[in-house]
Amino acid sequence: MAKQPAVYILANRRNGTLYIGVTSDLIRRIWHHRNVIAEGFTKKYTVHRLVYFEFLSSMEEAIAREKRLKKWHRRWKLRIIEEKNPDWMDLWHQVIQ
Repeated sequence: MAKQPAVYILANRRNGTLYIGVTSDLIRRIWHHRNVIAEGFTKKYTVHRLVYFEFLSSMEEAIAREKRLKKWHRRWKLRIIEEKNPDWMDLWHQVIQ
């Protein structure tokens, strides 16, 4: 998978703690989260399951989307996850294929 701007949501479990991020390299960024490369929120709350992602056409668009998602009510965030991933499966293997 070539580098492409993306926003993503990680969770520690179904309906659990959520983390929203943006990246230009989804595989590398999720690998860092899963392997606890850096200190921070995802390490502290064990948030490593990729439950949602979307690719965008530019980093500017991806950053704007991330900012919008972060402002959403929690129930809206849960709804977009469940629309595309109703079983809250870890989508990591889908991304690395």
